Amino acid sequence: MQAEYVMKVQVIKSKRRQPRFFVNIPLPLAAALDLEAGEQVQWQLMDRADLRLLRLAPPAATQKRKK
Repeated sequence: MQAEYVMKVQVIKSKRRQPRFFVNIPLPLAAALDLEAGEQVQWQLMDRADLRLLRLAPPAATQKRKK
C-alpha cells in the first residue's frame, strides 16, 4: 500500500520563545494508521531528504474482513 500526502511545515513565532515548527498528519492518513491523539512518536533522521516518523507503541495489527 502506498499513499502520498503533500503537507506544509508550519511555524509559530511568539515573543520570548524560539520558533516552533509543526507538521500535521492528514486525517485520511491518520485513519489508515489507526493513529490516536496522545500517541508518542519519534522522529528519525535518515538523511537530509528522508525524515521518518516512528510510532513508539503501535497498536496490534488487525485483519479486515473482505466482503
